[in-house]
Amino acid sequence: MFSKILIANRGEIACRVIKTARQMGIKTVAVYSEADRQALHVELADEAVAIGPAAAAQSYLVADKIIEACKATGAEAVHPGYGFLSERASFAEALDKAGIVFIGPNPHAIEAMGDKIESKKFANRANVSTVPGYIGVIETTDHAVQIAEEIGYPVMIKASAGGGGKGMRIAWNADETRDGFDRSKSEAASSFGDDRVFIEKFIESPRHIEIQVLGDKHGNAIYLGERECSIQRRNQKVIEEAPSPLLDEATRKAMGEQAVALAKAVDYDSAGTVEFVVGQDKQFYFLEMNTRLQVEHPVTELITGVDLVEQMIRVAYGEKLAMAQADVTLTGWAVESRIYAEDPYRNFLPSIGRLVRYRPPQESSVDGITVRNDTGVVEGDEISMFYDPMVAKLVTHGPDRASAIAAMSQALDAFYVDGIQHNVPFLTALMGHPRWQAGTLTTNFIADEYPDGFQPPVPDDEARAVLAAVALSIGAIQRERLDHLPGRLRAHSGAVREKWVVKLDKSYVPVALLEGYPGSPIEIDIAVDDKTPITLRSDWRPGDALWQGTVGKRSVVVQVRPAEGGLRLDWQGYSVRARVMTPRIAELDALMPEKLPPDTSKMLLCPMPGLVVSIAVEEGQEVKAGEQLAVVEAMKMENVLRAERDCTVTAIKATPGDSLAVDAIIMEFD
Repeated sequence: MFSKILIANRGEIACRVIKTARQMGIKTVAVYSEADRQALHVELADEAVAIGPAAAAQSYLVADKIIEACKATGAEAVHPGYGFLSERASFAEALDKAGIVFIGPNPHAIEAMGDKIESKKFANRANVSTVPGYIGVIETTDHAVQIAEEIGYPVMIKASAGGGGKGMRIAWNADETRDGFDRSKSEAASSFGDDRVFIEKFIESPRHIEIQVLGDKHGNAIYLGERECSIQRRNQKVIEEAPSPLLDEATRKAMGEQAVALAKAVDYDSAGTVEFVVGQDKQFYFLEMNTRLQVEHPVTELITGVDLVEQMIRVAYGEKLAMAQADVTLTGWAVESRIYAEDPYRNFLPSIGRLVRYRPPQESSVDGITVRNDTGVVEGDEISMFYDPMVAKLVTHGPDRASAIAAMSQALDAFYVDGIQHNVPFLTALMGHPRWQAGTLTTNFIADEYPDGFQPPVPDDEARAVLAAVALSIGAIQRERLDHLPGRLRAHSGAVREKWVVKLDKSYVPVALLEGYPGSPIEIDIAVDDKTPITLRSDWRPGDALWQGTVGKRSVVVQVRPAEGGLRLDWQGYSVRARVMTPRIAELDALMPEKLPPDTSKMLLCPMPGLVVSIAVEEGQEVKAGEQLAVVEAMKMENVLRAERDCTVTAIKATPGDSLAVDAIIMEFD
């Protein structure tokens, strides 16, 4: 077996590969850019080599620097992770010439399957059902419009070398095709160093289901079940699960055998994924093959018990697969949630900054429930604008889908992050969505269910009771603690007040503390809205970030943060400001005037920290609603900012090349 390998990647996937290599007794070498000098993968590896500036095009995407690092450290093989150089045949060939093993498929397989245009041509020759489209190279915008109109709208414009939703646009008319073609080419060039794009028919209400394949260098290939990846936003996967709630055994077998046949046709010799577009009628069409490890590989590992990274390393070393197709069994259900640095309340725009607090739930495997967190950061790390916004992948496994979802819901409640905006509240709310729980999914799920973006749901009666009860228990403990601090002039000596009011945002909830003493551990009886009393039990102490305990018979985990005049409580996607008051203070509080936010309707504000790519208008220009005003790039994604109404541009405050903070003024209108 290899004695030392280099990981040509960063973040959570680099940490993931290091973990398996360490278990196999293999030493590891990390590479890092200037922005990643203090990164977790650098700390975990046995050795680390600096390879250049923060921009990926000058560091992680430079093959020569990776090869130099291998030679300098004596690394015998390179694991590319995903993204960056993982699907570049020229990189695998360069490693081979240097006498270094590529832990991935052979260059021929990468060329045949890794390029989306070439893979479709190959699949057509192999009589594999494919989505209708134009698979040649498209040179001009006019050519793109002509092709789109011949195929028929809607169409999907995709980067040939793309992945992760980058370089991908859906167009419903000629104008959107022109704009999408330009944006896709630009994103593809900056993310992958390859600006080729192709166009195919966009199938409405589809499901995205992929088959995990594994091959060796001795002609063996198997499939390890499927993953449902239909919950996507902007063509980027958000939640994955295995197996799929749609497939039956017959369809799974048919898809798996087709995927294996395709893999064998190109002598595929590593872990790879064959992706399919699947209709609700279970008809499936080959979409593409990813010739690398997928981001969502943990769900397959949990239901099969197979370490895919280990298998990639063993296959690369020349070992035969230790299992046949008959040995593959699917046990239980796994769900993965991708934790992104993005603001769900501002249309999921990227967020950067320091992780002031980063407390993921404890990894565990108890009573048939497994919680796993694949991450590449620790508390205090900086989330940079230079790389993908994914912070972690939270994965749960249970005996069935319902138990895996319930475990995920509770684990997300316990995922405590401060310092950046993140999508944990959205993911938590989504876990409770009836349509998600029923498994009636399409790739349009998020767009259909959240057409106006995500906003914190308004607590229903049950949630109101839980949040008010938790707020009162915290408030009572804090008041009791303050009353008995040394040096207080008059610590109370009587009974604890019974009648209280908890203000949840703008709602006033009457609460009565009936029995028990507010100490730690907590065990008190509370009546909310004069209803049947419920018992609260918790070990919460002042300063704890999580209130963990039971409210009645329900087990809950509530995130607690200080807020002006009270607390902010986050639970099950609800996010409320809570303040505990006496009834008289609540009466007076209700009379206070509300402070309104400033009027920014005559300004275009930068929605995220980013780089101004272009300004499309001039001072004095009249623009119509929907017209493009500017393009801002953040985390390798170009965001087009458009006019929300008809107006005239009166002042432009930014120029292309400027780095702007969130809410910086780009231009003003009259």
